Amino acid sequence: MPTCSKDATTTEAEVATDVVALRRSVVAGAIGVFVHWFDWAAYAYLAGTVATVFFPAEDSTTGLLAVFGVFAVSFGIRPIGAMVFGPLGDKIGRKRTLSLVIFMMSGATLTIGLLPGYASIGIAAPILLVALRLVQGFAAGGEFGSAASFLAESAPRRRRGFGVSWLEVGSLLGFLAGSFVFLLLSTGLDDGQLTSWGWRIPFLVSAPLGVIGVIIRNKIEDTPEYRALEANDAVPSSPVRELVRSHKRQLLQAAGLMTAMHVPFYMVLTYLVTYETDHLGHSADSAALLSTVISLLGLVLVPVFGHLSDRVGRKPVFVGATVALLVVSTPAFLLMRAGLAGTWAAGLLLGVILAAILGTYAVWSAETFPTRTRQSGLSIAYNLTAALFAGTVPYVMTVLISATGSTLVPGPYLMVFAVGGLVAALSLKETRGSALLRPEDVSETPPEARRATPAA
Repeated sequence: MPTCSKDATTTEAEVATDVVALRRSVVAGAIGVFVHWFDWAAYAYLAGTVATVFFPAEDSTTGLLAVFGVFAVSFGIRPIGAMVFGPLGDKIGRKRTLSLVIFMMSGATLTIGLLPGYASIGIAAPILLVALRLVQGFAAGGEFGSAASFLAESAPRRRRGFGVSWLEVGSLLGFLAGSFVFLLLSTGLDDGQLTSWGWRIPFLVSAPLGVIGVIIRNKIEDTPEYRALEANDAVPSSPVRELVRSHKRQLLQAAGLMTAMHVPFYMVLTYLVTYETDHLGHSADSAALLSTVISLLGLVLVPVFGHLSDRVGRKPVFVGATVALLVVSTPAFLLMRAGLAGTWAAGLLLGVILAAILGTYAVWSAETFPTRTRQSGLSIAYNLTAALFAGTVPYVMTVLISATGSTLVPGPYLMVFAVGGLVAALSLKETRGSALLRPEDVSETPPEARRATPAA
């Protein structure tokens, strides 16, 4: 009996330790993603006001296009940030890059909130805005790879899927928080107040959030896997070269998973609002409400699917989601033609499928790469596919619908990327419960990286 009691006590202590470690890693990993998406939503919703403040007033359309051009430029520079921060994280550790990227993002966001407008400093205002958005985009290029690597390597092995899924919960929360702040500003302030000073509030609010993130991230330890690389003197000197030479297959597989996430994410949570108002005739309020409800549904379901992947595996959940996307996409857009009720039913169904993808793609991608090149692989795959396929969704849909005259185009478009994700998923092995630190990480490293005999 005493032995049983001791074992039970030990098990309870281990579980409690796991829970505490998981909470700490989730907060440290997800807060930067929250800040990034909060800023993204605030900038997108305040585009009209930002155009008035920073660009000449003679042509409002030109000003608005310029604002969205700045938005696109910040998106396009992310792969460059990924090429810098991904390898940097593999060379100096996850903790340091986590702190660095959130410091850069928050500093640039704060400066935008303090920036004088065109009426005060003329052409310098839009130039400075572009420069600061470039800094934000550059730093954002390092956020996902750093956070996903950190969460995967910090979460308990048996709860890794659940832990990493909170990365996307942070994204959805940031998006919703930005939308909510915009709602408060638009209802509480008149146009003059919003243009004069109200637009600055979201950018100034994100600064203390960033400071909190820096403090939290500075207090954490680096991951056990990265510390093992340091202990074995196996930190890579050229992680990108090693990635391209030895792990091109994993890079392509992760890119397939991520593309199958990016396109539905932007289709369902951003473009669908425009689609409803322009092609279905629904009100802007109704479209925005559906987007909000889908995001709230994701907050609940993404961790559920992450936990499910810990129970049954990454492959069944992700393959099931991409098959469902392949089968449902076109019928969903057909259903939207049936009226508001049909639009809501189809939107919520696509939202559930998206939640299943969001709950599994990041952890499966992280488990695909070895520790030595994990952050490089995640950063490059995520940001290259985002630059090519994510931000282009609204533009491509507008062009294709105009060229074909069919409002069903989004359905087949989603099907194409569902097939790509399915092919990538079927080519991958199941990784649930696998060890992230592999023998090759510490004992089969290239000569230039193995400068000492690995520790026992």
